[in-house]
Amino acid sequence: MVKILLVSLGCDKNTVDSEEMLGQLREKGYSITDDETEADIAIVNTCCFIKDAADESISTILELAELKKGNLKYLIVTGCMAERYKNEVKKELPEVDAVVGVAAIDEIAAVIDKLTKSNGDDSESVSDIKDITQSGIEESKKASSDTDVDTFKSLDYLPVFESKRVLTGAVYSEYLKIAEGCNKRCTYCAIPSFRGSYRSVPKEILIRQAQYLASQGVKELILVAQETTCYGIDKYGRKTLHELIRDLSEVEGIEWIRLLYCYPEEIYDELIEEMAVNPKVCHYIDMPLQHTETAILRKMGRRLDKEDIIDIVGKLRKRIPDIVIRTTFITGFPGENEKDHENLLALLDELEFDRVGVFTYSPEEGTPAAAFPDQIDEETKERYRDEIMALQQEISYDINQRFVGQTMDVMIEGYIPDDDVYAARSFRDAPDVDGYVFVKCNYEPVSGTILKVKINSANEYDLVGEVED
Repeated sequence: MVKILLVSLGCDKNTVDSEEMLGQLREKGYSITDDETEADIAIVNTCCFIKDAADESISTILELAELKKGNLKYLIVTGCMAERYKNEVKKELPEVDAVVGVAAIDEIAAVIDKLTKSNGDDSESVSDIKDITQSGIEESKKASSDTDVDTFKSLDYLPVFESKRVLTGAVYSEYLKIAEGCNKRCTYCAIPSFRGSYRSVPKEILIRQAQYLASQGVKELILVAQETTCYGIDKYGRKTLHELIRDLSEVEGIEWIRLLYCYPEEIYDELIEEMAVNPKVCHYIDMPLQHTETAILRKMGRRLDKEDIIDIVGKLRKRIPDIVIRTTFITGFPGENEKDHENLLALLDELEFDRVGVFTYSPEEGTPAAAFPDQIDEETKERYRDEIMALQQEISYDINQRFVGQTMDVMIEGYIPDDDVYAARSFRDAPDVDGYVFVKCNYEPVSGTILKVKINSANEYDLVGEVED
């Protein structure tokens, strides 16, 4: 039986795509392995959101290509880099046997069928490679395929899977991708150029996917897309995220629903109300701001200003007093000056976001911002980032101290033997990006179990508690 290894890079949305592809392959009778030494075929689901991500994708492809000296027969590249640099991948990486675009991942089984039935020669050894992220962006816009196995579809097409996903992470908590693409066209972001415009997954498909996930033991659904708040606009003519989460909450077995990637200018009253009254919806929202100053936001192509930020934060906290607001900022955007940075720090201090992530600006090939004047040096970008994170540490510490003595529900994730504690998350914690609740327990709870825990202490990022008797 042909054994397939899939390496998934990048974001949680890529993870969903990878699990959907594995589900399709398993349904077609292929065997899935995580042992690279026994794989007959390797698939790399790539990322190229920023240059570092593209570099990681290239390194992974090169590492797997070395396996062709052993058992590996075919190497397939999918995902964002495959779409954005389709011609360059085949030209600069001759060991790649097939390139599959982001809108064609539902053809992965057909591509592998073609490869395994062909009589093509094995690839040569790995060649030197130039930095393809800096080469020929115009070339990547041309017709892509130079072999009949390379597969691409129009970015207007939405691949939708009815096969059963292969869950590769924690079974009790899974991402549900509700849409593909983005309509925002922020000046720093290239994603719409290789992911296409916004396309909502039909609600009935999402309900069936959620039912399957629940049947596998999933208790927490984490809704993701490039932007979740616009769900339904393209398909139903209006925003229907509130209706979707209401229907998802009726799926038996689902206990938590968490929202990520909610653009602040798109958050609407019905959504806030559903979050407030639906007991299964975590009082948590990921709301990427990227900056607070109106002039910088305008240069970024963002559709809000400083007052809008203050208004939406106030509205959320008024209706949902215990809501956790997570946001992200980009430092060193072209033209950002010391005053802009100081004003951001002042508003951060005033609004006291619960969670903050910070990224230094990375000029992306083909984006308007990459050609802007007044580019900022790396040292300044990093200083801005460090100063924001230092302030956020103080804010986070103060917020966490408020929970000492309180009791909260937490979901157990696993045991840490060195410390004799269980790692858990509360409604306040999204996986991989937020902190933990470290729990003392005199028995062995199963991962995914939701327990009541009394908080005894806290630091900048984590809480420590014990299971209530």
